[in-house]
Amino acid sequence: MSLTASDPAVLATVEAAVPGIARTRASDRLGMAHDASHYLLTPQAVLVPESAEQVAALLRTGLPLTFRSGGTSLSGQGVSEHLLVDTRRHFRGIEVLDEGERVRVQPGAVLRQVNARLAAYGRKLGPDPASESACTIGGVVANNSSGMTCGTHANTYRTLESMTLVLPSGTVIDTGAPDADERLRALEPDLAEGLLRLRDRVRKNPDSVERIQAQFSLKNTMGYGLNSFLDHDTPTQILAHLIVGSEGTLGFVAEAVFRTVPAHRLAATGLLVFSTLRAAMAAMPQLVEAAPAAVELLDAESLRVAQTDPQADDVLRTLAVADHAALLVEWQEPHDDLLVERERAAEQAFGGLHLSAPARLSRDAGGRAALWHIRKGLYASVAGARPSGTTALLEDVAVPVPALADLCDELTALFARHRYERSVIFGHAKDGNLHFMLNERFDADLGRYAEFTEDLVEAVLKRGGTLKAEHGTGRVMAPFVRRQYGDELYEVMREVKRLCDPAGTLNPGVVLTDREDAHLRDLKNVVTVEPEVDRCVECGYCEPVCPSRDLTTTPRQRIVLRRELAAAHEAGDHALARELESEYAYDAVDTCAVDGMCATACPVLINTGDLTKRLRAERHGRAAQRGWKTAAKHWDGVTRAMNLALDTAAVTPSGLAEAAGRAARAVTGSETVPQWSRDLPRGGTRRRPAPVQDADVVYLPSCLNTLFAPADGGPGVMVAFARLAERAGVRLHVPEGIGGLCCGTPWSSKGYTDGYQAMGDRVREALVVATDGGRLPIVSDAASCTEGFHRLTAAAGDAGGEDGASAVLRVLDAVAYTADHLLPRLTVARRLPSLALHPTCSSTRLGLDAALRRIAEAVADEVVVPDGWQCCAFAGDRGLLHPELTASATQAESAGVRARDFAAHASVNRTCELGLTRATGEPYHHVLELLDRVTAPSVQDSA
Repeated sequence: MSLTASDPAVLATVEAAVPGIARTRASDRLGMAHDASHYLLTPQAVLVPESAEQVAALLRTGLPLTFRSGGTSLSGQGVSEHLLVDTRRHFRGIEVLDEGERVRVQPGAVLRQVNARLAAYGRKLGPDPASESACTIGGVVANNSSGMTCGTHANTYRTLESMTLVLPSGTVIDTGAPDADERLRALEPDLAEGLLRLRDRVRKNPDSVERIQAQFSLKNTMGYGLNSFLDHDTPTQILAHLIVGSEGTLGFVAEAVFRTVPAHRLAATGLLVFSTLRAAMAAMPQLVEAAPAAVELLDAESLRVAQTDPQADDVLRTLAVADHAALLVEWQEPHDDLLVERERAAEQAFGGLHLSAPARLSRDAGGRAALWHIRKGLYASVAGARPSGTTALLEDVAVPVPALADLCDELTALFARHRYERSVIFGHAKDGNLHFMLNERFDADLGRYAEFTEDLVEAVLKRGGTLKAEHGTGRVMAPFVRRQYGDELYEVMREVKRLCDPAGTLNPGVVLTDREDAHLRDLKNVVTVEPEVDRCVECGYCEPVCPSRDLTTTPRQRIVLRRELAAAHEAGDHALARELESEYAYDAVDTCAVDGMCATACPVLINTGDLTKRLRAERHGRAAQRGWKTAAKHWDGVTRAMNLALDTAAVTPSGLAEAAGRAARAVTGSETVPQWSRDLPRGGTRRRPAPVQDADVVYLPSCLNTLFAPADGGPGVMVAFARLAERAGVRLHVPEGIGGLCCGTPWSSKGYTDGYQAMGDRVREALVVATDGGRLPIVSDAASCTEGFHRLTAAAGDAGGEDGASAVLRVLDAVAYTADHLLPRLTVARRLPSLALHPTCSSTRLGLDAALRRIAEAVADEVVVPDGWQCCAFAGDRGLLHPELTASATQAESAGVRARDFAAHASVNRTCELGLTRATGEPYHHVLELLDRVTAPSVQDSA
């Protein structure tokens, strides 16, 4: 799409109101233009305020503003052609109150992070949307979020206690203050009086009362929450609850206080399979009597998709799906005896059902996780398999439960009539709430989508339903609000908007609109770019785990900017293409940590690091490729040279060494020469072979041991692991040529493909011999190296052992091996009082969390993973090439570490230890060094 120029007058007004918060580059504007919806508008600028006072100053300008946090919204309420206000960057505060009974949160805090803080108190927020890993509290309030278990009794509206609200006039109101009503009357008399007038108007109209009660007995996010006029009496409480679900059109929520709900620690889950959808719906009364926490519907197409899931069990995989449907049911309780009662009631309910497969309830964490993975993976499975260039639309509606089966039948018929293939229907059956997904190419057949929408509206409204149950009105259903509520209540909504936002400056075009075709305008056409990222649905789930998100770009932004670049080339907009390419080099390529954490959060498993590696490879010349290939062949000498360089720098006056580094970077570029600083350690210890007959394990010390000396003069993980193994009676074999072996990560992360291939060939050949054709396991002592060796040895099955059989090489991390094989044989002589623990991106992806926790708890009485933990982005040498990346990524975690005193600090990778030491000022050690210390046989060793 073309990029219109920012209006200089608008930017001047913003600068006068709040200097320095406007981002106007093409990358900033286009990168934030995309969200999870199927709409696309490019903002004039992206504004990044730091406080409620700055937001108030912006509102007083009278400029049109749209607030944007997580960008997971599906209905177009988070995009704008005016000014887009990023409320995620600086509004992340979380304060637990009353032992977890309440919590005060700011709009940029991610829901999962809030629940993580509440977990220690056995509490959580009531809303539990599927997007909880990425959606923010701002979006939760703006969309009146609910979810799988909260129904309407524990949604945002019901659990909100108070909020601090900034009105379009700039007035700030804390609705929880004792004088809130007096303050509102004094500062906003027309608003206060108008809300009471509307309250009385609604209550005096029996038809209005009846319609509101019917509509809000369902999950309902269409229009404004007019139930506020029935449920509350005072103007500030009415206003606060009108703000819930208003999608940023009435005011800005600077913070909110919620009443929390119990987080039940025990659950039993099962999948009930029926011959038809109607049979499943007929079972609902019996199931509801057994009081399940969740009842999730999967239609026949959903079951076919679920059968392809790797975690599907034999019963589901072998089911010959015809017209079947299934209900995923779960019961939750805080205590075992209560759950036993629920299980008994459930078993009795199951006995009266006509099921197509045996019903089984499971408490097993793995079995339960598999079922929920299947349910939550439906969106990913269908979206990921959609044709390239199509847009995924995830819609939702709700009807009274007795009408659910008929609506499912009609939806299925509509899919067939309008030629939407592989559309799945799933949702929250207990609440009569259906989700369905369509794949659409808007530039091909807009008429089809328009006709389908009209038929859908008719099908839902004739059954007394709502056109938006959970995802918000947005742009997609704004033209149909009047049709759902009728003229009288629609006019009440128009008056609410006029009272709060007389000039109509907040999120124009959202919730209420005069355009009958608003849902057909500004639709997103997805450009085919490259296979690594074409599956992306722009949901933003990747963003909270991305270490560069506060510095440059997120994975979603890297992808959408590639799409915008392709669109600019296609449109012949060469100036825009050059601008995007120039900004992309640093923003998206140089400062990507390629840590792969985005893939752990992505619903379609995209690792944008793969894209970054390829882009880095494309910009390397032949000379650079040859140089790094040569380095792979002489890695022992290269690492010793770098070791010597660190030793030399350490004894050189720091100002001279740093100046030399800056000068070299100025000549060769920041991607070539690392920036040395005084906080870096000296060089480490050369790795040497240690052949052992009848060894138990092949040990591959990381080359990081050669490059960097241990912290504080300690032994380092290489010595520590060897001593731990000796105490446990385990024999380690360090193979010949170890100094020249590497996991390959330096080459793969930089895109040096030839060198990576050369190192891979050498490693696989050496390890087939060292492991006796795969008989012995391989252990590495740095999590990132373990992950790298996993990748390198994946092709080792093609190499033959001495007997000609294929060698299957097993690579384990030293943390996992120690937890399983060494720790049970060790005696802890003393424990540390406390330990700050930093898991790494590699340890997370390798699934080492449980093993790491076991070792840490053997080391210390109290183990704390600080608030704000994430990948440190040191990423091998990335933290040396771009120190600003690690500084940004560790800012929140560093604050958590500095907030208290710990006896020790630990991680599982030397470079990550360097990054955290630099960020916090505290020495970080490998956790196995600390285990060595507390299991040492003498006081001298443990000192």
